[in-house]
Amino acid sequence: MEILWLTAHPEPASLTGHLSREGARAARALGHIVTESDLYAMGWDPVVTAADYPDHTGRLIVADASHEALASGRIAPEVRAEQEKLLRADALVVQFPLWWYGPPAILKGWFDRVLVKGLGYGTGERYGAGALAGKRALTVVTAGARGTSMAPRGIHGSLSQILWPLLHGTYFYTGMSALEPLLIPSADRADEHQAAEAAQRLASRLATLFTEDPLPYRTETGGDYDDDLVLRPHVAPGEVGLEAHEAASRG
Repeated sequence: MEILWLTAHPEPASLTGHLSREGARAARALGHIVTESDLYAMGWDPVVTAADYPDHTGRLIVADASHEALASGRIAPEVRAEQEKLLRADALVVQFPLWWYGPPAILKGWFDRVLVKGLGYGTGERYGAGALAGKRALTVVTAGARGTSMAPRGIHGSLSQILWPLLHGTYFYTGMSALEPLLIPSADRADEHQAAEAAQRLASRLATLFTEDPLPYRTETGGDYDDDLVLRPHVAPGEVGLEAHEAASRG
């Protein structure tokens, strides 16, 4: 199987950098093909501009311009290169430090530029279906916070809720199966032994990358939502939080 390993950290000697190298090595040892995109090392430009769509004229409506550029094969070459990596991959591993409850801007900009209309959205299918259906996505997050504080009753909240825009609004929206994210807490205080333990945790998750059950988000077309895309009254009655959009099998 082929994996696209997407990393966003400015310091190669960081725990994120160490885990990226060790994880890719472990994945290859399992027999997988690993293609890497280290965004800081690549000097990736995260900003969407009209230059992404060379044939565009007039007012820039990003969705329409990106769709036209994708269809004509005239999208910016660095964007097309990343799209080709993603389309070839059976799984996406996204690795980053948690900054202000989200990924670094350079990573957000990768999704902004790469998942254009016609590839990431606008295909008529979404939330469990779409152009990227069949692919799996594992998120590996390093955080300075203690693990106990990033839980349902912890002050920071649970990681799956913190990352809702990425897990549900990006992966699942485009058809990918979002896996439970892997949290590496207290990252800035990790010693050599703890770094080795974190690498082993990552290797264990990679061993089940293609077999573990994804997060059980409700699909748009599965019957749980009405024509206004609101949960039907009998589905998760009384629940109004993000958990209501997960099937009961998650507990």
